[in-house]
Amino acid sequence: MVQTQYFSDLIVKVAVDRDKAAFVELFDHFAPRLKGYLMKQGADAAIAEEIAQDVMVTLWRKANLFDPRKSSASTWLFRVARNRRIDRLRRQKTSELDPDEPLLQPAPLPDVSEEMDARLREERVREALGKLPEEQREVVRLAFFLGQSHSEISESTGLPLGTVKSRIRLAFGRLRQLIEADEAVDVD
Repeated sequence: MVQTQYFSDLIVKVAVDRDKAAFVELFDHFAPRLKGYLMKQGADAAIAEEIAQDVMVTLWRKANLFDPRKSSASTWLFRVARNRRIDRLRRQKTSELDPDEPLLQPAPLPDVSEEMDARLREERVREALGKLPEEQREVVRLAFFLGQSHSEISESTGLPLGTVKSRIRLAFGRLRQLIEADEAVDVD
């Protein structure tokens, strides 16, 4: 307990007086212990050394953040070391992304001919929808443009469920005929 208080007092001296002798004593005591701790956590010697030194630099710069009422000097320093190691691992994972990963590649530019075909199909469907009887066009609009279920269409229109299903089936049959007739005209 006496040693714990002693190290806490040294950190306070660094915080208040920028006491270099106190810092050297803290460094000599904690740097090798932090390095050993980090190596036990899986860091190689060079990285453990680098993180331990970074922790000690943090001690020098931010000693004023240490509160001896909340934790001991060793608890505070080892927590900083642990957090630095976690931060390093996160950065390492981010930097290890494969630049050739398909998910990281930009989407290919759309094929102009495919876009034109899609626009033509869309135009044909709109024209064919316009040729449907109003009652069929309305149930198709409710089902496919507003996403209503057959039951919801039945409730909102007051039509029996069987009538809704029949109108949708008839509408699709008619749409198929109109679109196929339109495509046949384009081929000729």
